[in-house]
Amino acid sequence: MKFSKDKKEIIISCLLEKIAEGRDDAPKLVSKEFEINLNTVHTYLNELIDQGRIIREKRGVYKLNENRVSFTFTRSGGDLEDDGYIFEYIVEPQIAGLSDTIRQIWYYAVSEMINNVIDHSEAENVHVTVVQDIRSTTVIIQDDGIGIFRKLQEYYGFRTFSDIAAELAKGKLTTDEIHHSGEGIFFTSRMMDTFFIYSDGHFYSRDKYTNEWEAFIPDRKMEGTLVYLSLENNSRKTAKQIFDAYTNEDGGFQRTEIRLDSIFDKAPVSRSQAKRLCNRLTEFKEVVLDFEGIDWVGQGFMHQVFSVFHRENPDIQLKPKNMTQDVKRMYNHVRQR
Repeated sequence: MKFSKDKKEIIISCLLEKIAEGRDDAPKLVSKEFEINLNTVHTYLNELIDQGRIIREKRGVYKLNENRVSFTFTRSGGDLEDDGYIFEYIVEPQIAGLSDTIRQIWYYAVSEMINNVIDHSEAENVHVTVVQDIRSTTVIIQDDGIGIFRKLQEYYGFRTFSDIAAELAKGKLTTDEIHHSGEGIFFTSRMMDTFFIYSDGHFYSRDKYTNEWEAFIPDRKMEGTLVYLSLENNSRKTAKQIFDAYTNEDGGFQRTEIRLDSIFDKAPVSRSQAKRLCNRLTEFKEVVLDFEGIDWVGQGFMHQVFSVFHRENPDIQLKPKNMTQDVKRMYNHVRQR
C-alpha cells in the first residue's frame, strides 16, 4: 500500500518513537496503530536502515543509530578561558544541520553551563560528550571541581538540599552577583526537554529532584558536577519564546514560575516551609506557583504565602495554578480571611 508523503512521515515518526522507547514490538505496534500491513512497516524499517537512521541489533530488534563524540578540556591547557570555545569545538559541528532556532538554544545552554564551570567550579578538567540520533541531541558536561550544591550551601548557608532546590527553581541564584545574574540554570532548564544536575549525591531537575536519572550516572561516587541536557532536533521551542515568558519588555527577569512538587516531597503544611518558598521572591514582580502534583496543603502554609507575604508585598503578583479542589478550598479560605 502506498501512502502520501505526509502520512508516511507520520508513520515513520511513530516507528522511530517506539524504537527510541526500546520497544521490541515496535513494528507490530505501528502496524496495529495505523492498520497497515506488517510488510509495509518492514519496508520502512529497511529504508531507515539504508539511510543510517536506525540499526538492526538482531532479528526484530532495532535501535536508533547515534553519533557520539567526547573530549576532555583542561584549565591548565587554556581550554577554560572562553565558554564559546568548547561549544565551537565539540558541539557546533554536531548540530550544524539543525535549524537556526535550535542552534541558538544550544549555544545559550552550553555556553551558560560551561561558564558556570569556568567561574565557579575551580575544576581542572571538563569532560563533554555529545550524543545525537535522528530524534534528539544530548550534551553531557562533567567537571571535577567543587560540586555546585556544596558551593551554594557554603555560600548561602543552606541547611538542606531541599533549600537549594527551592532557590534554584526560582532563578537569580548565584555566588558571584557582580559577574553573574544567576539566570543560566533557570532559562536553560526551560529550554531543554530533559535537564538535570547531579552533584554531591543529589539530583536536581526542573520538575522534580528525584533519582530517576540514575541510569545516566556511571559512577555515583564522582566528584564535581554533571549536567545533562537533551532536546529534540525538531523542537518548536525558541530561545526568544522562553525569555519572553519570564521577562518584561525591557528584558528584565521579572517573572518566575515554581512547581511546588519540585521543592516539597510531601504536602507543604507549615509556615516554615512557606517562608522558605517566599525567600527572595521579592526580587520578582510576578510569581506563578504551580500546584501540579500537590493534593493537599496546610492552612499555616497557605496563610503565610497568600496572606502574610501578600500583605507585606502587595506589589508582587502571586498567581496559583493547577490547584486541586482541596487546595483551592484552602486557598479560598485563606483569601477570605
